[in-house]
Amino acid sequence: MPNHQPIVALSPEVDPAWLDEFGKAAPQAQIALAKTAAEFEALLADAEVAAGSVSRAALAKAQNLLWVHSWAAGPDTQLYEEFVAHPAMLTSSAGNGAIPLAEHAMLLMLMLNRNALRWLAAQRERKWDRFTHGELNGLTVGIIGAGHSGSDLALKAKAFHMRVLGLRRSDKPAPNFDRFYSRDELHTFLAQSDFVVVTAPLTPETAGMLDEAALRAMKPTAHFVCFSRGGIADDEALLKALREGWIAGAGLDAHGVEPLPAESPFWDLPNVIVTPHNGATTAKTRERGYRIFADNLARYVADEPLVNLVDKIAGY
Repeated sequence: MPNHQPIVALSPEVDPAWLDEFGKAAPQAQIALAKTAAEFEALLADAEVAAGSVSRAALAKAQNLLWVHSWAAGPDTQLYEEFVAHPAMLTSSAGNGAIPLAEHAMLLMLMLNRNALRWLAAQRERKWDRFTHGELNGLTVGIIGAGHSGSDLALKAKAFHMRVLGLRRSDKPAPNFDRFYSRDELHTFLAQSDFVVVTAPLTPETAGMLDEAALRAMKPTAHFVCFSRGGIADDEALLKALREGWIAGAGLDAHGVEPLPAESPFWDLPNVIVTPHNGATTAKTRERGYRIFADNLARYVADEPLVNLVDKIAGY
C-alpha cells in the first residue's frame, strides 16, 4: 500500500510547467524534477514513484521503487528481464498519441495511394506532370491492433469510405470495424487488405509476426504502413518484398532499428516513404501523457486502481 507521502522522481524531459498540476494531484508527495539523466538516476535511489525510463543500473539501486510510469505509449524498452521480475508496477501513456498517429497513417496511405512522391519530384524539377492516380474510396484497410490508435484510424478510414478489417485476439465487434480476424486467420486477413497498418505494440507475441510467408500473402498491389513499433514485420523479409514486388510499397514511421541507420536500404527504395518515428510528436500528445500521469498520481496516493497498467509478461 502506498505511504501517501511518496518521493516522486520525474525524468528531465518533463516540462516544468506541469509541476503545479502534479502537485495538485498529490499535494502530500515529494516531487523532484531531475535536470539531467544522471540526476534522475540518483533520485531513483530513494524514489517510490518514477516517471521516465529506469535503467538496469538504476533499478538495482532503487530499493523503494513501487511504480514506474512510461512516457511512451508502448513501454517495450522498459520491459527488460530484471524489470519484469521486479515488483514495481508499470503504467504507460497509451492513448496519448492515438489521434496524431491515426492522422499520420492516413497521410501515408494517401501519399502511397496517389504516388505523391512523383508530384514532389516533379515540383523540384518544375515539371507539370499529370497522371492517373488512385483513391482510397472503396479500398480495404486491415488494421493490426484495435487499441486507441487502431480504433481512431478505423473511424478516420470510414470517413474515407473504406472497408475496415481488424486483427486482434477477440472477435467482439467494435465501432467502425467491419470484421475482426484472429491470429490464426492472419494470411486470410492480409490477402483481403489493400493497406495493412500496424498499430499494435511490440510484444513477444507480435515480434516478427509479419514474416516472409505473411508478406507473400498480401496483394501485389497492397501497401504496408507501420507507426507503432518496428520489429513486428521482419525487416529482411519486408525489404525483399519491396524490392521484388510482392507488395507495392510501404510507409514506415517505426523501424526495426532506430534511428534508422544512414546505410539502411529502406531510405533509397522508390516505393517507400520513411519518416523518423515522428507521427505523434505533437504538443497535444505530450499534454495527454502528462494528464494520464497526473490522474494516476492522484489515484496512487488515494490507494485507487491505476489506469493504463501494463501486464509486464504480456508486454502491454
